[in-house]
Amino acid sequence: MTAVTTPAAVRRPHLTRWVLRLHRPELVAWAGLVLLGAALLLWLGGPLTDAAADGWRQYNACDWSDKCSYDQDAILRYKDAYNYLTLPLAALPLLVGAWAGAALTGRELESGTAQLAWAQGVTPARWLATRLALPAVAVTAGTSLLVFLHHRAWSAARGRIGTAKSWWDPWTFHTNGPSTVALALAALAVGALAGLTLRRALPALAVSLVATAGVWGLAQWLMPHLWPAVTRVTGLKHGYDGLYSGITVDQGLVTRTGEHIPEPVCSAHTTEECLRMFEKRNAVGFFHTYHPYAHYGPLQLTTSALALALAGLFTVAAFLVLRRLTGALRPGKGATA
Repeated sequence: MTAVTTPAAVRRPHLTRWVLRLHRPELVAWAGLVLLGAALLLWLGGPLTDAAADGWRQYNACDWSDKCSYDQDAILRYKDAYNYLTLPLAALPLLVGAWAGAALTGRELESGTAQLAWAQGVTPARWLATRLALPAVAVTAGTSLLVFLHHRAWSAARGRIGTAKSWWDPWTFHTNGPSTVALALAALAVGALAGLTLRRALPALAVSLVATAGVWGLAQWLMPHLWPAVTRVTGLKHGYDGLYSGITVDQGLVTRTGEHIPEPVCSAHTTEECLRMFEKRNAVGFFHTYHPYAHYGPLQLTTSALALALAGLFTVAAFLVLRRLTGALRPGKGATA
């Protein structure tokens, strides 16, 4: 007695294999990019960091009474390598969004490959779900590995290299945590939506790039306001020197009534003249509202949650656009592909 295989059971693995075979070059390129990035980040967090740290120890040991030598080249190599690896990793969502718009959906609709799949019994919803799920797994795995190695490299240099980037540097902040992974997933959904809406590869690529950059900028703009900040106050004579560093949310003057007001522009030639001007405005000190390093984890989680929420909204919008598109393409609707 033989088992009966339903058509749906036959089609489901076929669709997955078809998607993998169709996008095999991109998958191979992505795997190669991740492996290359991982190797470079291991190099950055290992030999380059150790050499630069030795250079900084030599520099700090100098008394400058005599000619002092230190390994400046090692310090500069680390600085350049860090920037060259951090900026592309921060921009990785742009690459994901551009590919999703141009190749994942836009090219398939433009060439008629999607319509061919639908005609062979693959439902549009499952077609889109498969195209989003498989890249999402690859993007999550690859980006998570790179983010982990970047944070490892940054941590190895913290406190050892004088020119190491601070945790609140915008590029460092995102590439050190899960927000880059979440932004890449949001870019994937943005690209899929752009491809379904425009149905042409090149316009979808351009729109995906602009929209992904907008999502990245929105996340960065909202990030300081997603978690309660702390406020520190000092007297006028101490200026901002007694305050703490981190992600600044607001700063200015504190009046006698406790009101926080913006610091007025002072064009005086001396600090004392500026302080007298501030006192005429009833100012008694400075305030600084900011996020310290202890807020790094909460800020990462809230920013990632925001990006994932946007990814969910874009995904729902993509399915709605697909439903409208396939409804218009049905016979008797008066529309053509």
